[in-house]
Amino acid sequence: MKFIDINCDMGEIPEHVSDGLQESLLPHVTSINVACGAHAGDEQMMRATIEQAMRFHVAVGAHPGYADRVHFGRELLHLSPQEIADSVFDQSCTLAAIAAACGTAVTHVKAHGALYNQAARDPEIARAIAEGVARWHRDVVLVGLAGSQMLDVFRDAGFPVAAEAFADRRYEPDGSLRSRRFADALISDPAEAAAQAIRIARLNRIIATSGAAIPVSAQTICIHGDTPGAPQIAAAVVAALRQSRITPRSLTEANL
Repeated sequence: MKFIDINCDMGEIPEHVSDGLQESLLPHVTSINVACGAHAGDEQMMRATIEQAMRFHVAVGAHPGYADRVHFGRELLHLSPQEIADSVFDQSCTLAAIAAACGTAVTHVKAHGALYNQAARDPEIARAIAEGVARWHRDVVLVGLAGSQMLDVFRDAGFPVAAEAFADRRYEPDGSLRSRRFADALISDPAEAAAQAIRIARLNRIIATSGAAIPVSAQTICIHGDTPGAPQIAAAVVAALRQSRITPRSLTEANL
């Protein structure tokens, strides 16, 4: 039996917190990454999202991003490493305090959007993320793009890491995520997303937009909460994994 974490970014869109969309996703995921008030979210949304996750026994992680709500943290900001570290520290502390008040703990940290993609390419930015998290807490898992140098930076900083691949995103031939500026960046068909998840979990590869097979070794698979049809995608992914004798298991239960 093989195990893999299924993670989802949450607490980013007020309607999703209150209209049942998040709760419809939670039965199909094992970890969530909660927006910490910079690119999206506020203390009320953080608390509501954490409480939802606790009802489904789902691990809670921090999802710090650039403080740019206009662009949802998906546009590059030219901040210094110190400014990034300070922001990651502040965001992590904010979520951790709310989690503690709810009776749980933050188990992992995954950067959001442009900050995540920049760290995958730039070791200095990855080090800034690790520094910000280390100031808050060292006993957490840092999540990063599978095959990228950010994982090496996180390991060198003394953190356990989880390599991440995406069921609902397309990849470029170099293993980077296809920019959301392209119309085909997202995979919104549940069957296609499920097939990609199986390739990741069973075959350790993805198929790039060029058609080339790219090796990938991942401990966690992401489904974005704001991808159209996310609950249907998550259900299809989990069903396909279970049919292939791959069991969803949170990062806290995995031997990283």
